[in-house]
Amino acid sequence: MESRAVAKYVRISPRKVRLVMDQVRGKRVADALNMLSFTPQKGGKILKKLIGSAVANAEQNSDVDVDKLYINKIYADEGPTMKRFRPRAMGRASRILKRSSHLTVILNEK
Repeated sequence: MESRAVAKYVRISPRKVRLVMDQVRGKRVADALNMLSFTPQKGGKILKKLIGSAVANAEQNSDVDVDKLYINKIYADEGPTMKRFRPRAMGRASRILKRSSHLTVILNEK
């Protein structure tokens, strides 16, 4: 039985959060949460909360052994981008892209 959790419109670029996702993909949930506790990146804190939510969904929806759960799929899709402008020299402006992500975690039982 698989369980999932989705976080939408998270204010971190997909590229940055994918670096952290690659470290925990395929791992057992307990190991992944332990790794994310000691990850200094912003994405680590976000993913820890998301995986915790997926575990809670698994407990709620069916009688699953939490110790046997592992991260089957984890991916970051691009969300909407906020466009901002920064003043530059000689009256010009340059565009700043503030990217967001849609994060998905799917857990399965081994």
